[in-house]
Amino acid sequence: MSRQFQFREALVEKSAGQFSDCVVANGRVATIAGGDVPYGLIDNGAIAIESGRISWIGKKSELPDSYDSFLIHDLGGRVVTPALIDCHTHIVYGGNRAREFEMRLEGASYEDISKAGGGIVSTVAATRAAREEDLLAAALPRVDRLISEGVSTLEIKSGYGLDAETEARMLRVARRIAEAHPVRVKTTFLGAHALPQEFAGRPDDFIRMVCDEALPKAVGEGLVDAVDAFCEGIAFTPDQVAKVFEVARGLDIPVKIHAEQLSNIGGTEMAAGFSALSSDHLEHLDEAGVRAMAGAGVVAVLLPGAFYTLRETKVPPIDLLRANGVPIAIATDCNPGSSPVTSLLLILNMACTLFHMTPEEALTGVTRNAAKALGLQADLGEIAVGKIADLAVWDIAHPAELSYNIGLNPLHMRIWQGIAA
Repeated sequence: MSRQFQFREALVEKSAGQFSDCVVANGRVATIAGGDVPYGLIDNGAIAIESGRISWIGKKSELPDSYDSFLIHDLGGRVVTPALIDCHTHIVYGGNRAREFEMRLEGASYEDISKAGGGIVSTVAATRAAREEDLLAAALPRVDRLISEGVSTLEIKSGYGLDAETEARMLRVARRIAEAHPVRVKTTFLGAHALPQEFAGRPDDFIRMVCDEALPKAVGEGLVDAVDAFCEGIAFTPDQVAKVFEVARGLDIPVKIHAEQLSNIGGTEMAAGFSALSSDHLEHLDEAGVRAMAGAGVVAVLLPGAFYTLRETKVPPIDLLRANGVPIAIATDCNPGSSPVTSLLLILNMACTLFHMTPEEALTGVTRNAAKALGLQADLGEIAVGKIADLAVWDIAHPAELSYNIGLNPLHMRIWQGIAA
């Protein structure tokens, strides 16, 4: 049993069992519901939970008499937030790329490594060779780490198979994670992630295979919640990605995109035309791309872990995103090459330190805006009546401490669908 899993089990024991139709009270409730009050903070707050959903929120002193028969759990003044959401991960994969980390430190660029057959392609070889059970066993400790920091929901992409069978295998493993542990998983098909060696020099043929074979197979097995693609000079053009998105639209599956990470080739504007859920990375995004996102309601998902690991210097256009009202989410981008990060709390600090986001923006980025990036805003991301009771209780005095601390996990208890888990 991993240390993170043991820690999570200890939280369940600490919580004195399962919650059901109860009130959690005497906490500083950070609703993250927007408005004039920072963090939507309610002091001496209470949250009523019925059938796994929130039925009332407010000050404990104003709790209606109808809840008098409910068991009340005293939070001792601790901070309560929505449970965290990691809306961009590649958490299922084979092998690791520690040697490439060394190569970058010796002077090789991300593009140099990719062109030499490393990068995504090297992970493809390890993932194709791995059995489903091996992939699951490798992924679970990474998931446990996220759960131990208050994460209730995560997105998991494929993209290290680059053939029909392995892409489906990765997505099956992702779905099995949600069956094995108390965490919600949204699965994203990322078949157009890189060009595999067997299609060298034939990107259009590979895109045709993705559209005609790999994506239909995964959809046919009921494994796809969204479709993603890597639109970049070292990957695929906007026109090539658009062909994949056309197939997704025909199947009524939402899309998202990796774009403008290393250059600006217009992937975000193209994806906005498909009403993408999100556009992710965005270091090289220009004003036209920002306006396209704003007009189409696309969430900007920023990934400071990759920025940090690759030692990038061009910061995403935060001020432009703010000025145009584009929701900003942040995520770990957990992957073996450019962001081997399994701490969403660390990402909060990185977003503030590297991207100059405020602690409130960062926390909103892993709650309300992360939910929107996954199309889950109706149920998750805020402490609001009618939402699923996914909550995190923290041993801190103020929500800003979640971004301030480095290497400290102050989680006291995670509540998942109204149950301490």
